[in-house]
Amino acid sequence: MANPNLFRPQSSPPTPTDAVNEAGGRAYRLSPKQALAQLAATGCFQGTYYADADTQLQMLIDLVQQVDDPIYLAKLALYAREKAMMKDMPAALLLLLSKRDMPLFHQIFDRVVDNGRMLRTLFQMLRSGAFGRKSLSYGLQRAFQRWLNRASVSQLLSAAIGKNPSLRDVLRAARPTPPDQQRRALFGWLTGRPAPKWHPATWADLPEEVTALIAFRQAVAEASQVQLLERYRFRWDLLADSARGETVWKALARQMGPQALRMNLNTLLRHKVLQDPAMVHYVAQRLADPEEIVRSRQFPYQYLAAYLNADPDLPQPLRDALETATEIACGNVPELAGPIVIGLDVSGSMSCSVTGSRRGGASKMRCIDVAALFAAAIVRRNPGSLLIAFDTESHEVEIDPDEKILALSARLAQYGGGGTDCSIPLRTANQHQHHRQRAFAGCVLISDNESWIGEGRANQTAVMEQWNAFVRNQIRLQGPQAEPKLVCIDLQPYTTVQAPDRADILNVGGFSDAVFTVVSTFLRDDAQHFVEQVEAIDLNAV
Repeated sequence: MANPNLFRPQSSPPTPTDAVNEAGGRAYRLSPKQALAQLAATGCFQGTYYADADTQLQMLIDLVQQVDDPIYLAKLALYAREKAMMKDMPAALLLLLSKRDMPLFHQIFDRVVDNGRMLRTLFQMLRSGAFGRKSLSYGLQRAFQRWLNRASVSQLLSAAIGKNPSLRDVLRAARPTPPDQQRRALFGWLTGRPAPKWHPATWADLPEEVTALIAFRQAVAEASQVQLLERYRFRWDLLADSARGETVWKALARQMGPQALRMNLNTLLRHKVLQDPAMVHYVAQRLADPEEIVRSRQFPYQYLAAYLNADPDLPQPLRDALETATEIACGNVPELAGPIVIGLDVSGSMSCSVTGSRRGGASKMRCIDVAALFAAAIVRRNPGSLLIAFDTESHEVEIDPDEKILALSARLAQYGGGGTDCSIPLRTANQHQHHRQRAFAGCVLISDNESWIGEGRANQTAVMEQWNAFVRNQIRLQGPQAEPKLVCIDLQPYTTVQAPDRADILNVGGFSDAVFTVVSTFLRDDAQHFVEQVEAIDLNAV
């Protein structure tokens, strides 16, 4: 045998820290591109445990100034909208891009502003003056006009839902030139022109869909509204203020798609639709339709949100349907390369809303709820994985294969509540004799990365010290071919991490369902790092 001292497995040299995180612990500073990608995938411009909304906005502006690459900004805006499924961040990046490169702004505008709500969000940000201007420049106006003239009638009607700003505000600022009489009549109706300019005689030019909507809103009898619903299909929220009674609401419920039903269970309850056992049975069947869940590739996260927000009086069959749908949706979670160590942060800072706090309320979905569901879904699809909840100590979790995914998620969310030591899952795997004899494909840490307890040697974080020890142990068990990977999922928009990106370490920001696929592909050694994923976006895709 060769000299074991000379040819022993080599680990990477210690990487000294270069930053202090928001909680006061040692950390690694992300590069401007990495930090900007992290912020774009997690930031909601709401207060978090360690940073308020104003701080996030200023952080975004500062980072954009440090990234001297408008193509990267354009790709990041698309990534934030199309991959991370964010709303505010893509609009903010688009506005900042308009000051840097107007041709690129026009090139990606229609992909970022893919619905009327995004158009109104963009206009709201512009009008606030937070990005250096308060009105539409010529270039911005052309983009708005193009969207308004190309949008379908149903898109414009959907865009008309909501205020501050309203679509009327957008139309009056953009001043689009209608391409034909029908669009001219539609714009006039949407802006509510006064009588001299907007006379009932021009209603003949309105699209049939709009005249039907007007008829629905003016109808007095329930029967008349139900007849119109039998002939036309509208977004339910266009009709909500005018619906005359239970019969109409039942007809609206039957027009809703599965996602609309899932998101509006409390609304249907409030309008007495769910007092009818037949309607409860119908809605439950639609929610838990296996073919629809698999076809639309919905993940458990969406059903958890519905479950957490459900009214206490929601009929039990619908709660059961949400649980069943979550179980089915777990089948859409990809399998990983092998058993892994899953670290679930249950510290106090994880109790804040995952979308941040805001005046008037916040999402009931907390960071810990999202993290617990991620952990539960991963361990459900990957038997043999080791799940460790942690704050300042480890909480090993017993997994019952028959336990419902939502029940497991809720149980995980009840642990801990103290400080944060992100190295604990790795330390447990390294030091516990039973775990040291197990082969793992890697480790996934789900946290806000605000570790402040425990330090590694040689001025590195405790996470990096324990990760290097974990790699050495896995090489000892599996041989030199072992290539364990570490994925740090960060649920909050901070700009430091506990382990710097390198070939075996990936930092990914966000809480969308796309993270499952990112983790799977990285552990299988065919994923790009976070910034590389952004740079791989095709600006010319349709």
